[in-house]
Amino acid sequence: MNKTQESRFCGRTTLAAVILILALASLLQAAALPKVKPAEVGLSAERLARLGRVMQEYVDNDKVKGVVVLLMRNGKVAYNESFGKLDPEKGTPMPLDAIFRIASQTKAITTTAVMTLFEEGRFLLDDPISRYIPEFADARVAVPSTEKGAKGYATVPVKRPITIRDLLTHTAGISYGDGPAKEEYVKAGIHGWYLADKDVPVGDVIRRLARLPFDAQPGEQFVYGYNTDILGYLVERVSGMSLAEYIEKRITGPLGMTDTHFFLPESKIGRFTPVYGADENGKLKLIEPTADNSYVKRPRKCYAGGAGLLATADNYARFLQMLLNGGELGGVRILSPKMVELMTADHVGNLYSGGSEGFGLGFSVTTRLGHDGMPGTPGAFAWGGAYYTTYWVDPVEKLVAIFMTQLLPAGAIDLHDKFKAMVYQSIVDSYER
Repeated sequence: MNKTQESRFCGRTTLAAVILILALASLLQAAALPKVKPAEVGLSAERLARLGRVMQEYVDNDKVKGVVVLLMRNGKVAYNESFGKLDPEKGTPMPLDAIFRIASQTKAITTTAVMTLFEEGRFLLDDPISRYIPEFADARVAVPSTEKGAKGYATVPVKRPITIRDLLTHTAGISYGDGPAKEEYVKAGIHGWYLADKDVPVGDVIRRLARLPFDAQPGEQFVYGYNTDILGYLVERVSGMSLAEYIEKRITGPLGMTDTHFFLPESKIGRFTPVYGADENGKLKLIEPTADNSYVKRPRKCYAGGAGLLATADNYARFLQMLLNGGELGGVRILSPKMVELMTADHVGNLYSGGSEGFGLGFSVTTRLGHDGMPGTPGAFAWGGAYYTTYWVDPVEKLVAIFMTQLLPAGAIDLHDKFKAMVYQSIVDSYER
């Protein structure tokens, strides 16, 4: 074979591979998640009925307006039910394909985007973030004044550069603006996790953030904050795409997550959930209606990698099942198994929860049972969102559990823990024993 023939052959092979990948992705998008009866995957239908009764009790007692629950085991949907109303005023039942603000559940998807670039050799996790976002080169930390009766703070340089891994593990010392320099954050218009209303791209926000004093030295504390928003901008800088484009191309598109968006298409407003919140008496009131919010209206510019996405329970289940499968779903591979293993290992030791739980790259990680009185399995990984959504993945029990509602603030509600207990008590055939 001469060079010309070899070039043509390689070109045809590459084109065929691309066509095959697109065909697999198209099939995955069209295919519904497989469903089974609970008993087929070691769950008790009778015990799952207890879960349903608890969910309905909370709706009936006006603790939540509407809920969608989804459980997968062995890669199949064994329980997917909705409770309450999508729109209580109109009496619209909560549909299984309701679209929720998932807030910090966005972090796992952005982290996955980061890891796809890591797999391509675009950076190392211990690289300084300033190598890719130069504004962080002069990062400083706010130190409260120690003089008696004194107010305010001084700033000192970081002892070492902030790394990508610091950001992935929330040990960069960067909060949501509630530290010693809170007044400066408020004045800069960068305070709190909500960025959907910003009339600038996320990069503008992150470059301004880099000039503000942070809360702690890199690697010394777990400080929950804008870390994953910074990582979202890192994805943009390295890939040359917006975060929305990259996530759609590399994660949500291939996985068939067709209802996952930063900003909602107008055609889907009918499935979008309003937000309720508990007042001082524990009564629910409407906080944010379906059509009057920044996820629907303009400016639609700021793609927040830390808390910006909307999704259905089904879509998020696809993403979590991909992780449970070691980075693959339906023949489409997003990550390698070793990358998922790295993401779900404990990276921080005693810095998170005093060591009673671990924290990996985007997830809390169960390291031992007994620390909180809740059932579970070492190696399970989890997180949740500000609107009172939550999820976890238990690799040993081959389990994905998702709970969706829209409650902000949640008040003293305890439904997350009851949901977890109700799920684990439904397992009658454990893979751990």
